[in-house]
Amino acid sequence: MFFKTKVVKKLTFLLFFICTISNASNTFKITGKVTNQNEEAIPYASIYLKGTSKGVLSNIDGAFTIKNIEKGSYTLIASFTGYKAEKQLLIVDRNITINISLEEIELLNEVVITGTKKPVKRLESPIPVEVYSAAFLNKNPAPNIFEALQNVNGVRPQINCSVCNTGDIHINGLEGPYTLVLIDGMPIVSGLSSVYGLSGIPSSLIDQVEIVKGPASSLYGSEAVGGLINVVTKHPDYAPLLFFDSFGTNWEEYNLDLGLKAKVNDKVSMLLGANYYNYSNPMDNNNDNFTDVTLQDRISVFQKWNFKRNENRMFSIAGRYFYEDRWGGELQWTSKNRGGDDVYGESIYTSRFEIIGNYQLPVDEKISLQFSYSDHDQNSVYGETYYLAKQRIGFGQLIWDYSAHKSDWLFGISGRYNFYDDNTTVTKIPDEVFIPSLFIQNEITLSKKHKLLLGGRYDYDSRHRSIFTPRMAYKYKPTEDDVFRINAGTGFRVVNLFTEEHAALSGAREVVIQNELNPEQSYNVNVNYLKKMYTKKGRILGWDISAWYTYFTNAILPDYDTNPSQVIYDNLNGLATSFGASVNFDAVLSQNLKGGVGLTLQEVSKKENGVTEQQILTEKFSGTWSISYSNIKNNFSIDYTGNLYGPMRLPVLNEFDPRKNKSPLWSIQNIQFTFKGLKNIELYAGVKNILNWTPNRGNPFIIARANDPFDKNVTFDNNGNAVATPNNPYALTFDPTYIYAPNQGRRLFFGLRYKMK
Repeated sequence: MFFKTKVVKKLTFLLFFICTISNASNTFKITGKVTNQNEEAIPYASIYLKGTSKGVLSNIDGAFTIKNIEKGSYTLIASFTGYKAEKQLLIVDRNITINISLEEIELLNEVVITGTKKPVKRLESPIPVEVYSAAFLNKNPAPNIFEALQNVNGVRPQINCSVCNTGDIHINGLEGPYTLVLIDGMPIVSGLSSVYGLSGIPSSLIDQVEIVKGPASSLYGSEAVGGLINVVTKHPDYAPLLFFDSFGTNWEEYNLDLGLKAKVNDKVSMLLGANYYNYSNPMDNNNDNFTDVTLQDRISVFQKWNFKRNENRMFSIAGRYFYEDRWGGELQWTSKNRGGDDVYGESIYTSRFEIIGNYQLPVDEKISLQFSYSDHDQNSVYGETYYLAKQRIGFGQLIWDYSAHKSDWLFGISGRYNFYDDNTTVTKIPDEVFIPSLFIQNEITLSKKHKLLLGGRYDYDSRHRSIFTPRMAYKYKPTEDDVFRINAGTGFRVVNLFTEEHAALSGAREVVIQNELNPEQSYNVNVNYLKKMYTKKGRILGWDISAWYTYFTNAILPDYDTNPSQVIYDNLNGLATSFGASVNFDAVLSQNLKGGVGLTLQEVSKKENGVTEQQILTEKFSGTWSISYSNIKNNFSIDYTGNLYGPMRLPVLNEFDPRKNKSPLWSIQNIQFTFKGLKNIELYAGVKNILNWTPNRGNPFIIARANDPFDKNVTFDNNGNAVATPNNPYALTFDPTYIYAPNQGRRLFFGLRYKMK
């Protein structure tokens, strides 16, 4: 009996051993090494097989081994703080050895063009340039670039009319006309298009947005006094093969972005993008019988061609067509009421096309011809006032990029043709002008740590004669991760009355130009410090701190206060200043968590006849933030974004106007949830304006005399001023310009992105 028991035990052990060997022979292992792009080992990186419990950390040399993997198909994911997660599809039917290279997250080393008209790493540029990627814009999806910039520190999209929702972009508190908007470095969005042309740039084609705060007139001319925004589109070679992004909201807004690329042959590639936006659901949550948000039907088509040439010379050409039909006004308005005085509505038809080109000449020197042309046709009605306008802008420049010992020269000659005509009495004959310009810039490498940039621009405008705008920049880079910059320069600007005073059309105010307007000039000093930090735990921290001071002579500011029925324009008999400081802090805290916060403090004011007054519609402080959490294992992420604005002075009509003359502290906050678990597909949903903030909160009304938009029941005195009557106790006229924040409340959104590489 004992013998039998012993034999059974041995046989059992032998059977277990055989099974173990058999199972082991059917499992495999994955070994490898994790490095960065410089082939340096990354210790303690996380490597795991998606959908399983198998995962390890790399050792001090970046090496790893995952054992006992059954035969099958797996997705291996490697990640480490400060680097983009890498995914690889593996077929495991034997032991595998692989090397994984992780790409560093570029916190401050993005390539920028806007500051100096040359591609350069952000840390190397002597001009401070802020960069916002397409991924940043996707944290709070928007149907246009205007709304997408609401979470950029020191930049505020400003709505200027409650009815038609005209808007402009403020940089460091300066009004929209001080900001120049470029597409691929070309001054496309200006004049008429700065009112309605900021919509319709397909977000699917945006590679990044570059922002320069402070005068850039020495390179870009007029309108770049407060700063500039350059929308950089994707290069066809690096764009996805097909891209689709569509979202809708419970307000019944629908937005569609479509992008695709095609390789025609070995030398020609093409990028095509389209944007369609529709909002046709009149909403009146404040019960004034006026639309809270303008209704819009918009389409935009963009096409870009790139040609490969000998010696990598550049040649690209792009075009965009834009058409929009928008209206706002009384809820019962229809197209039959257009131009009449029975039902008030503002109806704008905009048709526009643009061409942008860049051609490097076939010579030994690096000389490029850059050109653009835009044609803008606007057919609009504001109540019973027709505004029919045409604008054509042609721009061309020849740039010679020449490098010598420790000097990097840029020589340029350019010409700008402006044609403008409308049906108003102000424009008796079309305004037609050609402005030739010369500019020169030299970036001098004093040493490895010190660079100096000197430049200047000469413009000749037949209306204002010679204009010279110099600038200087100095960069000190004590370490690879620290940059100190100081910039000084001048700027100039010529006024465009429709762009700057839309209230003359949509309200009862009359535009009065007291004297011939001379160009504004500004003098600016900007100090900037960039810092990039790596902690022992793998966190990456970035600081961007700036302070600025701008002094204006011949400032042209609208006067709303002298006469409530007028907007008076004249060169300021005094001075205007803008000064302040801003800080941006970005952090990658772990492979799952990153965020950023920004704060701007500013004082924008004018001084005339010994009286200093804060500029209207300008906040003294503002803040922005974004927090992103990604769960790589479960393929979802959360983005929480928001902004905060301090009080600003508002354009009330008179001392009896019951609307607040200062805005309260207000904030727009958003949250988005994204799921990436499907191949090539992202699903996202969230809430915009979580706090349901609108400017009518705390006000009896937003639009003055909304019940009498044609002022038929307003009594005026001999000077044209409204007087108080029982029907009009506050002596008001129709006024839709009292608005400082979006008038669109909380809304849910849901969308889908599809990308085929």
